[in-house]
Amino acid sequence: MDYLELHARSAFSFLRGASSPEELAATAAAVGMETVALLDRDGVYGAPRFFQATRDLGLNARVGAEITLADGSVLPLLAATRTGYENLCRLITTAKLTPRPPAVHANRETTERKRPCFATWDELARHHQGLIALTGDEEGPVRRAWREQGATAASDALRQLSAIYGADSVYVEVQRHRRRGEDREIIFLRDLAAAHDLPLLATGGVTHALPAHRMTADVFTCLRHHTTLDSAGRKLTENTERHLRSPARMARLFQDLPAAVSNTLRLGARLEFTLRDLGYRFPEFATPHGEPMPAFLRTVTLAGATGRYGSPLPERVRQQIDKELALIERLGFCGYFLIVWDICHFCREQDILVQGRGSAANSVVCYALGITAIDPIAHRLLFERFLSEGRIGRDGHPSWPDIDLDLPSGARREKVIQRVYERYGERGAAMTANVITYRGRSAVREIGKVLGFADDVLDRFSALYASGDFPQTIPLERQLEMAGVAGRHPRAAAMVTLYQQIHGLPRHLGQHSGGMVICGGHLDRVVPLENATMPGRVVVQWDKDDCEELGIVKVDFLGLGMMAVLQDTFALCRQRGCPVELHTIPPNDTVTYAAMQRADTVGVFQIESRAQMATLPRLRPACFYDVAMQVAIVRPGPIIGHLTHPLIRRRTGLESVAYLDPSVDHLVAPILERTLGVILFQEQMLELAMVLAQFSGSEAEELRRSMGLVKNNGRLERALAKLATALRRAGRNEEVVRKVTDSAVAFAAYGFPESHALSFALLAYASTWLKFHRPAEFVASLLNNQPMGFYSPATLIQDARRHGLKVKPVCVLASEWDCAVEADDTLRIGLAQVKGVRESAVRTWITHRRTAIPRTLAAFLAQTPFSTPELRTLAAVGALNALAGHRRAALWQIEAAW
Repeated sequence: MDYLELHARSAFSFLRGASSPEELAATAAAVGMETVALLDRDGVYGAPRFFQATRDLGLNARVGAEITLADGSVLPLLAATRTGYENLCRLITTAKLTPRPPAVHANRETTERKRPCFATWDELARHHQGLIALTGDEEGPVRRAWREQGATAASDALRQLSAIYGADSVYVEVQRHRRRGEDREIIFLRDLAAAHDLPLLATGGVTHALPAHRMTADVFTCLRHHTTLDSAGRKLTENTERHLRSPARMARLFQDLPAAVSNTLRLGARLEFTLRDLGYRFPEFATPHGEPMPAFLRTVTLAGATGRYGSPLPERVRQQIDKELALIERLGFCGYFLIVWDICHFCREQDILVQGRGSAANSVVCYALGITAIDPIAHRLLFERFLSEGRIGRDGHPSWPDIDLDLPSGARREKVIQRVYERYGERGAAMTANVITYRGRSAVREIGKVLGFADDVLDRFSALYASGDFPQTIPLERQLEMAGVAGRHPRAAAMVTLYQQIHGLPRHLGQHSGGMVICGGHLDRVVPLENATMPGRVVVQWDKDDCEELGIVKVDFLGLGMMAVLQDTFALCRQRGCPVELHTIPPNDTVTYAAMQRADTVGVFQIESRAQMATLPRLRPACFYDVAMQVAIVRPGPIIGHLTHPLIRRRTGLESVAYLDPSVDHLVAPILERTLGVILFQEQMLELAMVLAQFSGSEAEELRRSMGLVKNNGRLERALAKLATALRRAGRNEEVVRKVTDSAVAFAAYGFPESHALSFALLAYASTWLKFHRPAEFVASLLNNQPMGFYSPATLIQDARRHGLKVKPVCVLASEWDCAVEADDTLRIGLAQVKGVRESAVRTWITHRRTAIPRTLAAFLAQTPFSTPELRTLAAVGALNALAGHRRAALWQIEAAW
């Protein structure tokens, strides 16, 4: 091995790289490259996936980034140590979060999807320790200065780099891409390095893994410059030789500069840092009186358990709490549980409904702390599915438990998120990212523009799937023909090939719906932060799966519209003197289950869709666990795995209960008994792997992660192969192997955890109970929280009337902004339901009418805060009928007055 590739970019450089990190890793292994450094543009976006892929292949991944400077040049930096990595993250964060004056952006290209860093030389100097600087390619500060201002300017730029990073940490980079004038540049760089006594470094400047990916690189170049392949000209020449090449080929390519090649080995030996040394730690919880966290956690847990179970605690409950607390303390997770408890405590102080879900529902400690609302003892949930000593992450440390919090969507959820930002600081907490990929109609449209397809052709293609994206089951060639692009079209084949290459590559970085990372200390030392599109939000550069893989703890603050509906319903009930709360709703209500059995579920949570309504009369839920099965069964996993019909037939007695195979029935029955022999829940899948394949806890955890990473098919395939091998080694027959692995594939297509199903079942049951026992309050809250669910406000109102609820129309004399309850069986439509009317005008009018209610329309018009278009709208919907008699009269009088 005589060469290491220390300058490569992936597709996470957003239009400046054309291969996924996984493709780069696989190609590096194929060409015999032992070490590759990934330097994505202005971030470390692809570093986690590259690290994971190289680890699986036995390669070494090194970390760096290309930093865009304020003058437009690009400086490659490599992290030699953990201090260097921390400085790299802080540099990127500072550059991303610091507002720049408009002059800084004056001559910059503005076509990129991700805004560059625009780092300054002062910022480089403040964050230089542990970093090694390369002079870069044609965009680097040295070559750019030489090209634009001459040799003296280039020498000055190199001297400035040496002053910041030190002469032992600056390498003059040389690349050969067979471009015109390249040899002259290399000779200049060789002489410049010698003049400054700095080493040369050969790199490939890699932007794609394979020569075939050059097509994708060309498309991305055209997208970046807003041009087509026909018009791009010389802009595409930079992509010709930027694929990953073998060490032997690179040695031949630079045989006239052997020191530049051997220096890659010397520099590679200095690069100690990998993402295994990330240094992330979860914050500790500050107890009220400075007592140890384990002691305080026990105190609040026992207090909460007494409230849940009464005093004295049942012996079974106390034993389970002791068992869980001992493990939590042994694994060092006390602070985590206390911080989540503190967040839930804040929610209750602010009258914000909160419910934990996920595998946390398996924990009695979480139930006692008020984090979850499901009693794990009553529902026979196993704590080990949530937390166990056998759950070891890939880094060898205990795998962090997963606690998700459901909150009312909207302002109340945002209040909780901002509280976390306030508590842990601007750079101590951030939302996780969501990687938006190229797929479907949008990808075809962008490729089509680059290939020169006419807009009307692309419009026809998009119009074929106006209500959704095109199905993957239909070949793209056939879909193009449907849009009028014949198979003999000279660029149809190129469209198909490019779509296959580009599909799934990252397009841009979005914000996860609710995942939030908090850190003990500065999070910007662990991962770069950048502003989200939404004001007041900061995001990390990695998505939730990448964070989980690297041991970074994420808490999900998930906004549910139904949580907002429930909270508003409870508030209305309290106002009307008939209080009810989530925990006081009577269980096993016959009216509620009867409604579910006849699919009378318009407007309720989870079981209101057409598919759910079609299944409800067949499954006929009669207890709470039935509702959990109902929630879980209409999901892609059970449907793909052909589990829905067997479960329903067994539930109704049309089919006898059967397990996987007579040879393993005695082992399987305790796991599948409650679901009648059907593998319905993800926890059952994992428990089967442990019982039948003798998987350890860590192996089961790896299987769970692999099933959750639907974007990484290779990892899932490896996990399934390992599962099948272990099953055969344990003596299981091929029928058992097939059924278990097929079920794992189905769960990879969004299988449902039992703990999730139970948490959702609670909301489904509560919303159905409210629909029939507090109909006015429930429907009013539903209307006040639109849009949500499957049904329009008109459909919800029609359904309410069918159930005997009186719905009074909107009226400027009687309606509030929100829908309001006037009696047990009567609600009034609010002015918020009138589209095109300003909330400020409505609230001004409501305040005014409290002191002077007009008797005539003329009097109303004389004091109205509404504009003429708003008055016309109010008249058209009948909101002025109380003053004018009917709509037409109101419209006539408005026109006459104005």
